[in-house]
Amino acid sequence: MNDSSWGAPPHAGPQAGQAGSPAGQAGAPAGYWGPTDQGTGQGYDHGHGPDSGQVPDSGQGYGQGYGPSPAQGYGHGPGQGYDLGRTQGYDQGYDQGYGQGAVPAGPAYDAQNAPQTRPMPIVPDDVPAFGSDQDDDRGAARLSGPLFRDETFRNDTPSAQPLPHAAAPQNPEPMPDAPQPTPAPQKKSAGRDLGAAIGVGVGLGVVIVASLFVVKAVFVGVVAVAVVVGLWELTSRLQERKGIKAPLVPLALGGAAMVVAGYARGAEGAWVALALTGLAVLVWRMTEPPEGYLRDVTAGLFATFYVPFLATFVAMMLTADDGPFRVMTFLLLTVVSDTGAYAVGWRFGTHKLAPRISPGKTREGLVGAVLFAMVAGALCMQFLIDDGTWWQGLLLGLAVAASATLGDLGESMIKRDLGIKDMGTLLPGHGGIMDRLDSLLPTAPVVWLLMVLFVGSG
Repeated sequence: MNDSSWGAPPHAGPQAGQAGSPAGQAGAPAGYWGPTDQGTGQGYDHGHGPDSGQVPDSGQGYGQGYGPSPAQGYGHGPGQGYDLGRTQGYDQGYDQGYGQGAVPAGPAYDAQNAPQTRPMPIVPDDVPAFGSDQDDDRGAARLSGPLFRDETFRNDTPSAQPLPHAAAPQNPEPMPDAPQPTPAPQKKSAGRDLGAAIGVGVGLGVVIVASLFVVKAVFVGVVAVAVVVGLWELTSRLQERKGIKAPLVPLALGGAAMVVAGYARGAEGAWVALALTGLAVLVWRMTEPPEGYLRDVTAGLFATFYVPFLATFVAMMLTADDGPFRVMTFLLLTVVSDTGAYAVGWRFGTHKLAPRISPGKTREGLVGAVLFAMVAGALCMQFLIDDGTWWQGLLLGLAVAASATLGDLGESMIKRDLGIKDMGTLLPGHGGIMDRLDSLLPTAPVVWLLMVLFVGSG
């Protein structure tokens, strides 16, 4: 420690100290400073510029010791004097007084109850002026500038002026109105593996078209398989995310039978198969404990209607003489609607359609879906469907765009409730089977009904 710290070794000041109380009399144990052993002395100040040098600028100091014996006292002056001259530097005056008693110097403290010392900042003799070349190497003892950015110098003299050659801060903050660099615009992303999605879509299209125009029964089998896989995905996600145990066995068997009955017996066969499947779900669940029975059978009945019953209308469309072309029109319009919504929404979409349900869908995308579907509907009804006209295709395209969008939003609601992004991972780039059936399932009864109204069931 040095002379600029509290508790430093005794140092004789310019004047001798005086004992100020009986506690400082001789005969007491050495090593204690009496509480009133005070000494006097002149302070000194360190300054810069014309006021620097050892000058008796500060007043009389006093020293205070601790202990009952007349030991050497050491203390700090009444305060710090600041002489802010024209150089705008701190003339730091440490008014330090030193007193010396009758007993030789003892230790700074010699008892466990003596107060601990605390360090004071070291003041070098040659502190450089503020703004000099050495100003970049600032330490704890530098006293030539304000401690904080908003602190100003205390002007004790009217002639004090700020230093004209003050150094600029090393890391200046940018002005609030300074122009900021514009970040590069990010390219929009489809969010999926577009190559895999196109490849899987083309492969599914080939299977559907081949089965549709070669043997109708094969296409019915493709629909039944898609229904069973979709039911498996739906019931699996319900159990994983919500703990709902919808019975898969009666759902899968009844769903496949429902599709076949719709193709073989029409609407009557589909209704009968729906009723029997629902009854099988109720009975099957009775083999397990009653806890959660109502919850599980309700989910089972919902799955029965949502997947196989709606898919049965595709099989019923196939029974007409131009059934393959009706099914092809149904598939084309749904795919074109989705494609138009994606293309227009990706390029021009700015207004969200249903942000709480599906943040990616936009109103501009909906307009694109309607326009694309209406054009495709007019062409399909005019050239593919017997006795069809272009204006019927316009209405059909409008209805398909609306139903496909609602179907997509409906499954998005289900996935939001379950807290998942996709129903499965079976189809790379698409998700699961249910992620492809979301817009097809609710569109199937709409197309079947309008076809019957426009050109009949035969």
